[in-house]
Amino acid sequence: MPLLSLNNVSLAYGHHPLLQHVDFQIDKGERVCLVGRNGTGKSTLFRVISRQAEPDEGEVWRKDTLKVAYLEQDVPTNSDQTIYQVVASGLGEMGQLLTDYHNAVHHVGADEVSLDTLAELQHQIEAHDGWNANQKVDSVLSRLELDADKLLIDCSGGMRRRVLLARALVSEPDLLLLDEPTNHMDIAAITWMEEFLLNYKGALIFITHDRTFLSHLATRIVELDRGVLSSFPGNYASYLVKKEEMLEAENRANAKFDKKLSEHEVWIRQGIKARRTRNEGKVRRLEEMRRQARERINTQGKVNFNLNSSETSGKLVADMRHVHFQYGDQIIINDLSSRIMRGDRIGIIGPNGSGKSTLLRIILGDLQPQSGEVVMGTKLQVAYFDQHRGDLNPEKSVRDNISEGTDQVMIRGQSRHVISYLRDFLFPPERVESPVKILSGGERNRLLLAKIFLQPANLMVLDEPTNDLDVDTLELLEELLSDYDGTLLLVSHDRAFLDNVVTSTIAFEGEGEVHEYVGGYEDWLRQSKTRQTAGDDNKSNTVTKSQDNKSATTPVAKKKLAYKEQRELDGLPKIIEQFETEQQQLEQQIGQVDFYQQDKDTIKTALDRLEQVKQELQTAFDRWEFLDNS
Repeated sequence: MPLLSLNNVSLAYGHHPLLQHVDFQIDKGERVCLVGRNGTGKSTLFRVISRQAEPDEGEVWRKDTLKVAYLEQDVPTNSDQTIYQVVASGLGEMGQLLTDYHNAVHHVGADEVSLDTLAELQHQIEAHDGWNANQKVDSVLSRLELDADKLLIDCSGGMRRRVLLARALVSEPDLLLLDEPTNHMDIAAITWMEEFLLNYKGALIFITHDRTFLSHLATRIVELDRGVLSSFPGNYASYLVKKEEMLEAENRANAKFDKKLSEHEVWIRQGIKARRTRNEGKVRRLEEMRRQARERINTQGKVNFNLNSSETSGKLVADMRHVHFQYGDQIIINDLSSRIMRGDRIGIIGPNGSGKSTLLRIILGDLQPQSGEVVMGTKLQVAYFDQHRGDLNPEKSVRDNISEGTDQVMIRGQSRHVISYLRDFLFPPERVESPVKILSGGERNRLLLAKIFLQPANLMVLDEPTNDLDVDTLELLEELLSDYDGTLLLVSHDRAFLDNVVTSTIAFEGEGEVHEYVGGYEDWLRQSKTRQTAGDDNKSNTVTKSQDNKSATTPVAKKKLAYKEQRELDGLPKIIEQFETEQQQLEQQIGQVDFYQQDKDTIKTALDRLEQVKQELQTAFDRWEFLDNS
């Protein structure tokens, strides 16, 4: 039996239609994922369902006594309420009464709360049968493992989302609406929410760009595209196939319509004086076709990402040697040794606040470890995506954040007009003069990507680039990074994105333990479980080794090298750089169009020397690794 249905519902803001004669129904027990581009109206549809907005036309039918709870996308950041107050507010006036009683119990006997006040509150709660409601609050707090008296302002972003979910659940809704519930949550919190919602008994409609979360939860996918809702039963993979078929059919139909319209336009220009009366019907059909062409909403273009090329970096990008870092008594990184080589694509994962961004800053030299060292490679050009978008000036326009007042930008050695470049990132011309402060989260992320992609870079550092991006943009960014020939350091909580992009994973696993694993998120999940069960025998799979508790803050002592060996070790980076420079020069020489038009001896000498340089370079690296680990 349906809980809710929309019949011929339309809604527009100004001249921009968000919903166009849509029909929709949800039944008890369904878990529906609502997908669509940023700005298409998904949150607006939620507001219509939850009675926060009224449609311009059409009917919204709701089952009698239907309870709807709505977890909005934005999370409060400065609330001084306790978790109990926030959760109880989901019960309306009764929630305020329970909050007053909860606070009174903790302050009874104090000047501001008397026993008479407490008795009066008890009387009011009993009169409204409120003890049953209080039990619901306590039950939800227990199920979601929340501290009732903790202030919301002291909670992490993921914990705040859990609190707001508790507020939504306390009224025991028949229909739960979740708008981007995984945004800014770490992987542990996301997997917890998945498991919780899989056991939820009510109906669920959720908006997410997390494809793994979507695939695990959804029993049906509904897409909002150009004001129209389309339903796709089945999983995400099935939706992608059917969506592609729909777009192909639509493109064929549009092409056929455009051809017919063109033929009619040719006919009308040929003059119809003698046939005006007999052909009035054909003229009317042409006018109708023109109207349909004007009103047709074409598919929104796709983001067109391009990275500015840079000269090749040295083979070594960064060498971390027994790095130790802590804030006060909290150990963030304990004795981490790892080597990042040219072309590596490394994912960095861990709970919020565990130290992922700190590790990036240490690698880039913005922070110095308390002990150990980081040796950077040569010829590095870094592009850095900051999750807080600090490189964007909110007061400046979209255009000025990219081009600093000029009309041209350089991409791959060619000049392009800034408006044309921004169109590749889905910024229409009328949007480029808007100040950054009014952009949505997804638009700001696209703008920051547009800005850093203008920088020639052979080391790309991306700190949470996937937040607020729609699925289409995520997939195109994946393709770009998979083909990127430089080195990539990526912090992300998007499991599918990690699996599709990275070749190894550095994981923060608590108490300063930082380990490296081959592969992406799923590979880490499998290997970390094996490592935990095997104990110390599997420590060779990691780049970090735990020390005993007595020496937890002290780096492992290394055997001192002889004087000649130390001199050799100190001189090897320069030798390696010389070999890499010669190798690059030879490869450029061999790559010339007329190289193989020279005499055979010249060709053979260059090819033999290139092979010799490669061998000598590898020997130098092997010797460096041997001396460094001695």
